[in-house]
Amino acid sequence: MRIYYINNGKENGGPFTLEELKSQQINKATLVWYQGMDEWKHAHDIEELSSFFTVVPPPIKFTTPTPETISTPKIEDEKESESTILGLKKSHFFLALLFLAIFTAVVVLNVIQNNKRSEIDLKNKETEFSNEKIDLEQNERNEQRIQEEIRKRIELENNNLRKRDSINSRINEIKSILIDKKNQLENAKRALSDAETFTFLRSENEKLQEINLIQNDIQTIKAETDQLTNEADRLYLILETIR
Repeated sequence: MRIYYINNGKENGGPFTLEELKSQQINKATLVWYQGMDEWKHAHDIEELSSFFTVVPPPIKFTTPTPETISTPKIEDEKESESTILGLKKSHFFLALLFLAIFTAVVVLNVIQNNKRSEIDLKNKETEFSNEKIDLEQNERNEQRIQEEIRKRIELENNNLRKRDSINSRINEIKSILIDKKNQLENAKRALSDAETFTFLRSENEKLQEINLIQNDIQTIKAETDQLTNEADRLYLILETIR
């Protein structure tokens, strides 16, 4: 059996058994010690003493109503007040509340749908604008490519025109030179014929030298004529490739 000691803040008391301790009018803050404890503790911290401080509520007193306390009109007023809310019958009130909730839900749904529709329309407009912008940029690039192709074609035609003019000018020049070469060849042939038949005041050796010189001139004229003819043929071929 445990033996308890208490301290009221000034002096110690005890020893007491558990039953004796109940008559000491201790409270939760009373310091208590028993053998085996390292230090003093408050009474409410000791498990077997916690029942000392349990509050027991008083019994409920029931009263029987007397006829004087019963008022029929008051009961009817209470019943009437209980059956109405804000001046409406409960059924009407809750029905109105239901309609209000439905109306509010419909309004909210309409607002949400309108907002979504506006967002979709805005996105569609943005998409259309983006597509139009892309089409415009593509058209501009196409127009630039077309203009570049036109510029290149004009430049090519101008170059071809200059080439044709230059080639035609050279061909005409060659034709004129060939006419001169033909005349030179005819003159050289006549000179060769005269040299072969002319014998006055000239030795045989001088005659042969003159004939050889004229023949060399004829060969040179023929070679130059062939070269000019080949050049003219080549230029004609180039003209056929130039449109």
